[in-house]
Amino acid sequence: MDLHKTDAEFMEIAGRFAFDEVVNEPEARLEPATRWLAVLAALTGCQGLELYRKLLPRALDEGLPPVWAKEAAYQAADYLGLGRALPFVEAASEVFAARGLELPGCGEAAVTADDRLEKGAAAQAEIFGAQMLEAWKAGLVNRWLAANCFGDYYTRSGLTLAQREMITFCFLMAQGGCEPQLVSHARGNMNVGNDRGFLLRVVYQCLPYIGYPRSLNAVACIEKAAG
Repeated sequence: MDLHKTDAEFMEIAGRFAFDEVVNEPEARLEPATRWLAVLAALTGCQGLELYRKLLPRALDEGLPPVWAKEAAYQAADYLGLGRALPFVEAASEVFAARGLELPGCGEAAVTADDRLEKGAAAQAEIFGAQMLEAWKAGLVNRWLAANCFGDYYTRSGLTLAQREMITFCFLMAQGGCEPQLVSHARGNMNVGNDRGFLLRVVYQCLPYIGYPRSLNAVACIEKAAG
């Protein structure tokens, strides 16, 4: 169905806001590739698969490195679960294949079965502080968090640690109901250089895709973390 024919007024309002007003607002502006990385992560978080498929080609045209998109889809598994992340991994691969692009996401691993826990805990410590080097000993979920979430994913090349914290913030913000973790990761973002102003711009750019309630919650979490 062509919504520009059946729902022209809606498409005009939504398109003007998302692709003109928000993008060009000086207080909200982000570098295009970073903006698209945040938007795609937010669409993954809120399960906007159909729009993700439509916007990924536009993001690539505007300079988003393919490996950023694929790594963001991979990392979503930690924060959304496989059931919600896998369709986005598949969608990204389909878009890349349709464009004849070499599929990214291979050869980015930086850990082995023997050192994933150690390197994951080190990544946690770099973001949240030295106390995280021992946090994995608190229980099974904590050990998996260090080895799998931070070891298997955060250590991969393709995205910087700051970019990975940003997309984590987007996953949590967009799915809602994760405000305690959102405050923690807002602090983590600030610890790796993504300051309050940057995080607010991320929220502003994602707002058209996740709506006002979750955006307002995210702003409150940023202010709590900054305080």
